[in-house]
Amino acid sequence: MPIYEYRCQECQAIESVFVRSISSHVPPGCSACGGNAMERRMSTFAMGKTVNGVHEANPLGSSSRDYYSDPRNIGRNVEESFARHGVDMPDSVRQSIDAARSGETPKGLDL
Repeated sequence: MPIYEYRCQECQAIESVFVRSISSHVPPGCSACGGNAMERRMSTFAMGKTVNGVHEANPLGSSSRDYYSDPRNIGRNVEESFARHGVDMPDSVRQSIDAARSGETPKGLDL
């Protein structure tokens, strides 16, 4: 389901048009001025990444202070240690890591 971008040739506004399939024809119209002189633009795109891919691409590494500014890295070393030693992580530890990643301060820690 693509999203196409158009630029109005009358007012230069940019419109994004969502279509259900590539073969669908949706005549774009400018919501800013009501004009029909729309020109299709090249759109940017995003590529999905896996969590491991993000961590591997992190040039800072786990020894950097900025590493922990990314909430996905909170508890990562703990998770890796449990996995490396083949030990199941206790639910209380899992809950604390998940809470920290969602922005909650872990219980008993005053910041």
